Amino acid sequence: MHATAPHPSLVAFQGARLIASGTPAEVAAALAGLTGHAHPAGVLTFNAVTGHQVDLDLRTASALLPADADATGVPADEPTSAETNDAAPPDAQRPRGRPKLGVIAREVTLLPRHWDWLGSQPGGASAAIRRLIDHARSASSDTDRRRQAQEAAYRFMSAVLGNATGFEEATRALFASDAERFEALSESWPVDLRDHARRLATPAFPADSMTCAPSPA
Repeated sequence: MHATAPHPSLVAFQGARLIASGTPAEVAAALAGLTGHAHPAGVLTFNAVTGHQVDLDLRTASALLPADADATGVPADEPTSAETNDAAPPDAQRPRGRPKLGVIAREVTLLPRHWDWLGSQPGGASAAIRRLIDHARSASSDTDRRRQAQEAAYRFMSAVLGNATGFEEATRALFASDAERFEALSESWPVDLRDHARRLATPAFPADSMTCAPSPA
């Protein structure tokens, strides 16, 4: 569900009914088919993973791309990689020396004892900091995944279920990782909205604790 894709999946609801899901182009085409050209009234579109509301452009079906980008996602005033290679001198195409590997230089402020310790580590300070960050990310991955699921579900719920019966108590259950209570409190919600909220919330709970968690949209 969280694998990297060229475009994030979207879901579109008209009132309480799920009317489209898929890539931005697929959802835009489905919505345009309802009216021919204009954005259908009462339709809200969301990123299916993060719960963020999306302003979908039906004219170009290029949601989530920069406003000045073409269909490839490259801004119109910037050359493509092929154009850049054709125009660049041979030496610029094959830079010599150690590749940058995406490393970004930024200022880090530490106490002298921190710099002393970092400098004594294999590979120097930068390598030691990268190892520490990677270790911390690995150690906190479950916590981060749970927090991200809670935030995604809450965004979506707040946008479309704020007036639903049991919303506040369900929100408390979500952030308390109480799957059984969340499921019980959400049972009376409109089916499509409820199922999507549950799907977003599932990673926030212990594994297999959501007995009615639906498949990804």
